[in-house]
Amino acid sequence: MAPGPLARQTYRLVSASEAPRGMVLVPGGKFKFRNAPEQDLPEFWLDRREVTNREFEEFAKASGYTRRELWKHPFVQHGRALSFEQAMAEFKDGTGRPGPATWQLGSFPEGHGDYPVSGVSWYEAAAYAEYRGKSLPTLHHWYRAADLTRFSDILQYSNFGDQGPRPVGARPSLTAYGNEDMAGNVREWAWNSDGARRYALGGAWSDPTYLYTGPDALDPMDRSPILGLRCALYEKPPPEASFTDVQNVVRDLSNLRAADDRTFAIYSKQFAYEPFDLDARLESADDSSERWRIEKVSFTAAYGGERIPARVILPKNAKPPYQTVVYFPPASALNLPSIDRVGERDFGYLVRSGRAVLFPVYYQTYQRRRPPGRSGASYAREVITRRALDVRRAIDYLASRPELDRERIAFYGLSMGAEEGLIVGAVEPRMRTLVLVAAGLSDDLPAEVDGLHFAPRVRVPVLMINGRYDFTSPLETNQQPLFRLLGSKPADKKHVLFDSGHVPPWPDVVRETLDWLDRYLGPVAGPQAAQQH
Repeated sequence: MAPGPLARQTYRLVSASEAPRGMVLVPGGKFKFRNAPEQDLPEFWLDRREVTNREFEEFAKASGYTRRELWKHPFVQHGRALSFEQAMAEFKDGTGRPGPATWQLGSFPEGHGDYPVSGVSWYEAAAYAEYRGKSLPTLHHWYRAADLTRFSDILQYSNFGDQGPRPVGARPSLTAYGNEDMAGNVREWAWNSDGARRYALGGAWSDPTYLYTGPDALDPMDRSPILGLRCALYEKPPPEASFTDVQNVVRDLSNLRAADDRTFAIYSKQFAYEPFDLDARLESADDSSERWRIEKVSFTAAYGGERIPARVILPKNAKPPYQTVVYFPPASALNLPSIDRVGERDFGYLVRSGRAVLFPVYYQTYQRRRPPGRSGASYAREVITRRALDVRRAIDYLASRPELDRERIAFYGLSMGAEEGLIVGAVEPRMRTLVLVAAGLSDDLPAEVDGLHFAPRVRVPVLMINGRYDFTSPLETNQQPLFRLLGSKPADKKHVLFDSGHVPPWPDVVRETLDWLDRYLGPVAGPQAAQQH
């Protein structure tokens, strides 16, 4: 990983006249990203900002789409080799002219010259870099510059959860080396492959924030509107190993078996507790929104004398008692400093549909994070167990509120929340249904908190929403075996797939989730709620 925040670093200063235009110098050094081999990287230059529409137009107008010498890599689409002419026929804008998929009539939309170019394939990105005399950065170089030791601050100022990209540099999202917009805005193609896929890094405006640190790999012919690029320049040749395949090690569930009932009974005992006084408190309330009322509350945890802060978001377009959805966030919760930094995109539509949302600050997330120090299997067991207990206590709290319907409770988890939701679904009987978005099972967890053993004990209806090309939880080896493991009746479980990566397109997630909740919780009470669909 990148150097720690207190590590001594040496910077070579270069005069502005000698620096490549629009690029910043990133110091070299030894660098290791996750399971990839360690690399000894010489210093290198990286574009300060993402390549803009205006810059990419220069490539297009310079006959970039017809100059064969710029296209140095064999074209492959779904395992089939393409000729140059066949590939160029794919690289058209919305009107059939050569250009990114987001353009029209061979050019970018009016007023969007300073926006990042988007809708480009890996091949187009590589050809553009060649045209500029540069290269696409390797995964190792990109993450070296991304400055992951400080990413919670970077995320605060990045373009995530928005309606589209922003002009480059519009957000004050700076790495330690001066690169902008590496988090969010558009994903950026990197050089390396994993099999037939190429890495696209940093997350985009439509992605959850955890994709800044989590690599994704896509078909190099993908031209989604979230895909862009920035370039690298190497004055000294990087090690050859930095350009090789980087394999993503994922768990294959195909041949794994869940624990027997006797063993599972032992596992489940750790999630039991004796109910006691919640000592619930209303800390503050905000009634200023036309759509909802936000209450900050707290109540006692089931362990250690701790308190659980939570948000309760009540709809203004429905009548109580409200159906309630307990929300469990993705892994970005492990790094953001406060729940107050979280936007409403991931769950706000649930409130607009006329349902209440209960969003606890789970153990070791947001402001309940502890300083780093402990690690290992026993620590993972403690953390995951306590988070499941937090859900159970949140439902105790929910049941104490007469305006919340204790008979119609759903659980909604995204990525990390979806995986931990399997445990909750097996040990908490008061939930009517689960919605698991970007669901999968990770590796290296103690058996006592491994979702593999809990999924068969989930009996309530389950909706799983996934991307067909999920790099983190592959379809054949992770998603499908997990779905088969679920103990719900066949008629009451559904696996919905979209042609996407880890996080499916958000309008599709919204539609499928609301249809599922209408089916298993029933329509909300109030004439205005139905209009939100």
